[in-house]
Amino acid sequence: MAELTVEFCGEWYTPAPDAVFTIGREGDLRIDDNPYLHRVFLQIVCRDSLWWLANVGSLLSATIADGSGGMQAWLPPGAQLPLVFGQTTVVFTAGSTTYELAIHIATPTFRADPRTADASGETTIGMVVFTPSQKALIVALAEPSLRRGGTGFANIPSSAKAAERLGWSQSKFNRKLDNVCEKLDRVGVTGLRASGGGPASNRRARLVEHAITSHLVTADDLAILDTPIDD
Repeated sequence: MAELTVEFCGEWYTPAPDAVFTIGREGDLRIDDNPYLHRVFLQIVCRDSLWWLANVGSLLSATIADGSGGMQAWLPPGAQLPLVFGQTTVVFTAGSTTYELAIHIATPTFRADPRTADASGETTIGMVVFTPSQKALIVALAEPSLRRGGTGFANIPSSAKAAERLGWSQSKFNRKLDNVCEKLDRVGVTGLRASGGGPASNRRARLVEHAITSHLVTADDLAILDTPIDD
């Protein structure tokens, strides 16, 4: 089996192929004492000559992406997927805190070609185009994660704090957040709307997870927050 390592907050772990590696509030990788985090949330196991990541929690989901952000999947409770990339980013939220860890495989079974940069300057996901103010909203919510750099954890700002950061009213922020979530929901980004069609209760966290793992926003976009925003 190819060697697999897990990176979190600058610390490295090497799961054994003949054992189950556990991640959560307790386990082989103790993430945090956050009471909203499952004692055992994720497991890494070796089976059928592949490494697998399983969500063994009952409430939380995780966003999974390859190192380039070109592939993204949502891992709900009870689901599992094979780890086939050289680097896999895992992002999840418990309470108001978002966590990020990276899983590295020495000889991956799948190679993802790097994506070509968009020379037009427009931000797109599929057919989605965001206005400058919509992108600024995403950056404001993701700011703590973008400033963190590397793996680790960061607190997601409340809607009131993000609106204040942008110099907006609460109603303007909520209206634009509705628009951003609606655009992404239309192209299949899950977790932004509830089953009844209304906004999901944790949509800010899900939006940040998606933005970070898909490279929709990066640390280079932080300058947006210090410039006038005009659509």
